[in-house]
Amino acid sequence: MRTDLFDFDLPAERIALRPAVPRDSARMLVVEPGGALHDRVISDLPQWLNAGDQLVVNDTKVIPAQLSGRRLGRETEPRIEATLIKRLDGSRWQALVRPAKKLARGDVVRFGNEGKVCLLGHLDAEVDDKGEEGAVTLSFSFHGPALDQAIADLGRAPLPPYIASRRAADERDVADYQTMFAAREGAVAAPTAGLHFTPGLEAALRQHSVAVHRITLHVGAGTFLPVKADDTSGHKMHSEWGAIPPETAEALNAARKRGGRVVAIGTTSLRLLESAVAESGEIRSFEGETEIFITPGYRFRAADVLLTNFHLPRSTLFMLVSAFSGLDTMKRAYAHAVEGGYRFYSYGDACLLFRADK
Repeated sequence: MRTDLFDFDLPAERIALRPAVPRDSARMLVVEPGGALHDRVISDLPQWLNAGDQLVVNDTKVIPAQLSGRRLGRETEPRIEATLIKRLDGSRWQALVRPAKKLARGDVVRFGNEGKVCLLGHLDAEVDDKGEEGAVTLSFSFHGPALDQAIADLGRAPLPPYIASRRAADERDVADYQTMFAAREGAVAAPTAGLHFTPGLEAALRQHSVAVHRITLHVGAGTFLPVKADDTSGHKMHSEWGAIPPETAEALNAARKRGGRVVAIGTTSLRLLESAVAESGEIRSFEGETEIFITPGYRFRAADVLLTNFHLPRSTLFMLVSAFSGLDTMKRAYAHAVEGGYRFYSYGDACLLFRADK
């Protein structure tokens, strides 16, 4: 499909720079299968679900994946900014760097500040490989837990560029950019639909006989990038690691046989579920990489309902929600959200979507 079909106008003032307080006070646009729109808030979520429905949340935990440093060993030592996007092994990470033109294979980058009490105050990495659009492979001088600790000490919260370009990350973001379900470290971007949840909302859902299940997809920065190709067939998704425990898959399949729906909290949960589902609709356990790319025409088998934030124009995520609820319906819903003052992107409001083909 043509990428420009997924474009829309979004005023800059609609981009949220801070989350709602409390989290479940964020607005929620309910989009019904016929296209009817309802303005609600997140705390109303239990009212739109049925007893026996199964919520699936992503329990990935965001690491402090942004590092600042300088290139060593040449006449000049320019500043280098790196965002870690995927662990390759105990000492190597894939990263996006700026300015990439300042680095070549074999260069050494020193991250951190000398004098800071963290493994001698700095962390060195050699450029093992260099790809396109700022992608590099960094081989760090530390390994395993020692490297993890160094990154935790020297790194910063990896705020999305549409927030980071308008304000600096601060201590509030350390907590704000983490869901209440966060348990398994590995994401470089938050599964943002989960940011709306509070213990009170989870309790209200369980009281409504809606179960909550946890799966893991370590979100990579590539998930949120706009599609630059003129046609969706020319876009390559970044792979991400995910896992669905066998007992979770069994519980979801059993609930569906009883008439319960699977409610994916966020596109990350939905993408992992759809990566694990069989042609028959049975959800299987899963552990490994997925690079599933969902566009209109895709036949959903695992997820029946989706709670998700408002996404970037021309992004893979707007393509996904258009596949789920229909492109015309989502364009109309987004126009309603812009006109109605909804807040967009990671710290913004959400929409509750029901599958068009259901």
